[in-house]
Amino acid sequence: MIKKLRNKDKDTSQKMRTVFQVSYAVEAELLNAIDFPPLQRTLESYIESNTIFFGYMKNQEIAGVVEISHNKNNTHINSLVVAPKFFRQGIATKLMQFVISTFDSESFTVETGLLNSPASALYKKFNFKEVKQWDTNHGVRKIKFERTNKK
Repeated sequence: MIKKLRNKDKDTSQKMRTVFQVSYAVEAELLNAIDFPPLQRTLESYIESNTIFFGYMKNQEIAGVVEISHNKNNTHINSLVVAPKFFRQGIATKLMQFVISTFDSESFTVETGLLNSPASALYKKFNFKEVKQWDTNHGVRKIKFERTNKK
């Protein structure tokens, strides 16, 4: 089940942050990243965020989280993470289906590390196309994907 997460609630944000931390630790390994900014994100940044968080719940536990910024023109997927113990259960796919079917935007955008092939494969499965690549100042090559909805 997918539900909106109340990130202003400290306990909820702590649980979300735990999922982000364990998932981003795996991504940092995939990207061969030593200094990986997502792993430095503080609890306060989740609590104070104006983005929207949705969680995939499994046995009363947050198994995956998608964080989005939305307006009528664009829905940007800031983050999509799944706790490693829930990998390969279709949770990321269900979160992507939810975002695309829930938000009526002209376009959807998302960025990931170039070497994060599981994430890139997921986005391509949903007809996202590569629009840009660049090097970050922390040594990770990133890729941006976009999906345009025909109105």
